[in-house]
Amino acid sequence: MIKGMTLVREVASADALDKLSRLLLSLGFEEGKGWKDEASQGTALLAPLGNLELVTGDRPATPALLIEVMGLDAIHAAVEKWLLANYKSEEVPSLLAAPELTSWNSRLFSVKLPAAGGEGLELGFWQSENPLHGKPVAIEGDLSAVGMKVAIVTARWNAVITDRLLQGSLDALVRSGASRADIEIVRVPGAWEVPSAARTLAETKKFDAIVTLACLIRGETAHYEAIYNEVARGIGQSQQDTNIPHAFGVLTCETLEQALDRAGIKAGNKGFEAAIAAIEMVSIQGKIRAEGGK
Repeated sequence: MIKGMTLVREVASADALDKLSRLLLSLGFEEGKGWKDEASQGTALLAPLGNLELVTGDRPATPALLIEVMGLDAIHAAVEKWLLANYKSEEVPSLLAAPELTSWNSRLFSVKLPAAGGEGLELGFWQSENPLHGKPVAIEGDLSAVGMKVAIVTARWNAVITDRLLQGSLDALVRSGASRADIEIVRVPGAWEVPSAARTLAETKKFDAIVTLACLIRGETAHYEAIYNEVARGIGQSQQDTNIPHAFGVLTCETLEQALDRAGIKAGNKGFEAAIAAIEMVSIQGKIRAEGGK
């Protein structure tokens, strides 16, 4: 059973070992257990992750030891400062390369550290340009609504808010490729009636997703919490029972000003966000079903 992997490289002297170790520790390595005997000494530098990569084909030469980092430009500046402090300034350009794009969607720079009578050490510091690099492989939805049939249930109560939410939902759907003819709008008296209409629409199986829009403002009714809890429960129950994605665009605010902010004035538009969530969930469901059918 493989337990670990160690790469050993020689540096010029004990003084160089000490200085290089302190540099790498300052960049984020963890200090491991070193050793010292009559003939030699060593320092162990531990990284959170180690990989052994085997490659073939026509690939540009890269340093044998690659160190993945975040903030590549800051790392480059720190290494350059260290080189200037430990080598002659005229030597630094030949030891340190500028960060460059690679053929494998990353940026990389190399630094060469000479060794007395030996091969020396060449390090490559790199940073991926792929925003999903290092993240677990996952099924994620696409934001294309082409061909989707979507129903929007919106409350007339607090129409100054819900009309803005409705426009936000329509904007998101149309921008994402949905046809206006495939969008059904249903208006109900208030938030209390939204779950019933949403369930009726979902049970027809004519729609890929339901977007629910309403606005509750504390103070307009003494049973604000009770209404909200039942509305949220009803929408959630409808989604679970019908297996049709229901996007939750119901605002619960303390004041009218807060509601206006969440309807597009300052803090985004909850209707737009709900429609985008609906699009993504329809896509995710399709991908999960496709995976299950393999």
